[in-house]
Amino acid sequence: MPDADELVANALAAVRGTDVRQAERQLDQLMVGTGAADGTTAVDAALLRRLVRGLGRLWPRGWQPVDMDRITSRRLDARAARLVRAAMGAQRRDQAEPVPAWWDDQLRDLVATEGGADGSVLAGWASREGLDRADALRAAVDTLALVESLPPIAVLRPPPGTSGAALPRTAGTARSGSPMLDRVRALLAKAESTTFPAEAEALTGKAQELIARHSIDEALLAAGSERGDLPGGVRLSTDAPYAGAKALLVQEVAAANRCEAVWSDDLGFATVLGWPADLVAVELLYTSLLVQATAAMLRGRAERRPGSGRRTKVWDESFLNAFALRIGERLRAATDAATNAADQAAAETAGAERLLPVLAARGEAVRERLDTLFPGVTRHRLSVRDAEGWSSGTSAADRASLDVGGARKPRQVPGRPDPR
Repeated sequence: MPDADELVANALAAVRGTDVRQAERQLDQLMVGTGAADGTTAVDAALLRRLVRGLGRLWPRGWQPVDMDRITSRRLDARAARLVRAAMGAQRRDQAEPVPAWWDDQLRDLVATEGGADGSVLAGWASREGLDRADALRAAVDTLALVESLPPIAVLRPPPGTSGAALPRTAGTARSGSPMLDRVRALLAKAESTTFPAEAEALTGKAQELIARHSIDEALLAAGSERGDLPGGVRLSTDAPYAGAKALLVQEVAAANRCEAVWSDDLGFATVLGWPADLVAVELLYTSLLVQATAAMLRGRAERRPGSGRRTKVWDESFLNAFALRIGERLRAATDAATNAADQAAAETAGAERLLPVLAARGEAVRERLDTLFPGVTRHRLSVRDAEGWSSGTSAADRASLDVGGARKPRQVPGRPDPR
C-alpha cells in the first residue's frame, strides 16, 4: 500500500492530467488512506506538508501572503483561499528563519481566524467550511496544484529568511496609522458617501492636497539621508470585468504620483513601483476612484437612451477607459500645481535649488527599478469602440473627486486607447 506522500503525489499528478476518471480514482485512494489505523491523519499531514513546502518555495520567487490570497480566490474560490491562509499560518508557526515585520503584518490580517496546527489544519478547515471528506480532499488537491504551478514574479521586498546582503534594501511603506493618512481616509470616506458632487470634490481635493504635500516633504527628508534605499512596490488587483480599464486607471494614477505601473493581466494585478508616500497615494487614489468610476458607470448606463446602439459591455469599457485617461490628466495637473507651489516656496528660502533635482533623481530611481524588475516590458494599446461611452466617461471624470483616500502573458503597461 502506498504511503501518504505517494498517495498525495499520485492524486496531484492525476488532477494535472486530462483523465477525469483517473483523477477520481486517485482521490478515492486518498479517501481510503494508507490502510493503517491513522491513515486519514497521515494523508492530512502529508497534504499540509506539501502545501507548506510549495508556499515556502514561492516566497523567494516574489510571492507575498496577500498575493497568494488574491490569486487563490481568483483562480479557485474563497474556500480555497481560506485553506491557503491556514497553511500560511501553519508555516509561520514552524518557521525558524528571520521573518520581516511587514510579512507578519500581512499574515496577521489574513490568518487571524485560520487557526489549527499540524495534521488538524486540514480537518479544522474542512469543518469550518462544512465540507465532507471527499470534497475537502478534492479542494485541497486543487489548491496544491495551483500553488505548485505559479510562476516567478518580481521580488518587491526581501522575503523571509533572506539576509540583509542577499537583496538590495527597498524602501518600506508609509505608516498605515499616521495622523495624515487617517485624515486622508476620513476625507475620502466622506467624499465617496456624499451625493453632492461639489462637496465630494472639495473633500477629495483636500485629501489630494494633503498627500501631495506629504510626498514632497518625504522626498526632501530622504534627500538628506544616506540610506541608499531602492524604490518599493505594491500590487493592485485588476480582476475582471474590465480588467484592461482597471489597469489603465492604475497606470494613470501611478504616473500622476511619480510611480511606474506594469500590468500582469494573466495574474490579475498591476505592480506599482515608487517611493513609500507615493505608493500610499496610488493605492488610496485607485481604490477610491474605482468606486467612483463604477458608480458613475452604473448611473450612466441607466441614463442611456433606449436602443442607443452598442452592447452594454462595449459601452462600459469605453466609459471606464475615458474616465481613467481624463482622471489622469486632472491628477497630473494637481501634482504639477503642488510641485510648483512647493518649488516657489523653496525659492524664497535657502532651499532654492533643492526640490526639482530631488524629485528628478527619485523619478529616475523608480525608472531604473522598473528596468531591473521588468526588463522585457511591452506596451499594450487598448481600443475604445463606443463614442457615447467615451464621452460619458470623460464627463464623469470631470465630475469625479480628486482623491487619495514567463511563458505567461505578463508585463504589459496599458497604453492610451485610440477612440474610434
